[in-house]
Formats: sequence, structure tokens, C-alpha cells
Amino acid sequence: MERIDLYELPIGTLEFRRACGGNQGGGDDTETCVTLAPIPDSPGAYALGDSKRPDREPLLFTADELSAAGIDPARFGLSV
Repeated sequence: MERIDLYELPIGTLEFRRACGGNQGGGDDTETCVTLAPIPDSPGAYALGDSKRPDREPLLFTADELSAAGIDPARFGLSV
């Protein structure tokens, strides 16, 4: 299977979904949350961001890499 360099993919405009860990509660923007978006035209490739730092470049992962890290796209309302 050919490996693809995710950072060479054009990510364009992404529609991120947010999932929070529940460690702070209260909903006052202090809760730890991550954002996840599928990369357009790249099945099984995702961009992972930080809800508190949306200006930062997201990290890119395959679905297998997310799974190995214990991150399920379904938690974000996304399918693999």
C-alpha cells in the first residue's frame, strides 16, 4: 500500500466538529476541546485542531492513526 504524505494534501476550507473532554465543565470556554475535520477528497484523512487555538495549523492523521491514539471520529459525529 502506498503511503501518502498528508501534509502534501490540499486541505482547503475545513468544517471542524468539536468534542470536549469534560474536565472543566461550565461551558465558559475553559473546557479542553479538540476539533476534527475530514480532509476533502482524501477518504480516511483527518485534520485535528485545538478549539482554543483555531488559528494554529491542524495536525493531520489517517483514520488508522486516530484509532491507534484512541480517537474515534464518531465522537465528533463523523464517519470513518
